Amino acid sequence: MRVRRFLSFGILAIFVFMTVCPLPAHTEIVLEVGSRGENVQKVQKRLIQYGYMSGTADGKYGEKTRNAVILFQKRNGLNADGRVGAKTAAALGVTLSKSSGGTSSPGIVSSDHRLLAKLIHGEARGESYKGKVAVAAVVLNRVESASFPNTISGVIYQKGAFSCVSNGSIDNTPSNDSVRAALDAMNGWDPTSGCLYFYNPALTSDQWIRTRTVVTVIGNHRFAR
Repeated sequence: MRVRRFLSFGILAIFVFMTVCPLPAHTEIVLEVGSRGENVQKVQKRLIQYGYMSGTADGKYGEKTRNAVILFQKRNGLNADGRVGAKTAAALGVTLSKSSGGTSSPGIVSSDHRLLAKLIHGEARGESYKGKVAVAAVVLNRVESASFPNTISGVIYQKGAFSCVSNGSIDNTPSNDSVRAALDAMNGWDPTSGCLYFYNPALTSDQWIRTRTVVTVIGNHRFAR
């Protein structure tokens, strides 16, 4: 009888533990710009094999790989977001393994990196990954320009430069995408080709900014010199 009671108590304890502390849900592997490793190589080899991409499979998910993925997705009726999740991987005939490089939480490498990520999150959290990198690139282009302060913090906190500083949203915790985008920009990716300004024409009443020469449009933002 005592053994039966003990077993009953044990089963009840396990049930309560599983109810209160459920096992973590399975997390889908997703490859995107900034991902590296064997999984990326698998995807690149398929893209090269199917004629969507040229060159070699270097295991680095950059803009070239993203553009090839988007083209593949469009031609195969998939959501053309430039990211490789379960559906796109299956369509490519690729099995993604957990141990070989997908989307992970990136680390902050410096105070400049953290501040730039917060600026991206404040100004472009609803934009595509490329759009996030582009916003960061504008900040870095300003740092290199003689017309602006020569530090990231100086550019970001220049009076009236960015709305997220004015409204306080720069103090919010940046998303993983924003952290990755900041690092990609700091590593040299500039989707704007050297632009010093960006704006959303639907949200700004500034007439001066509209006089600048627009070089490219990414999402809701126009990037100008």
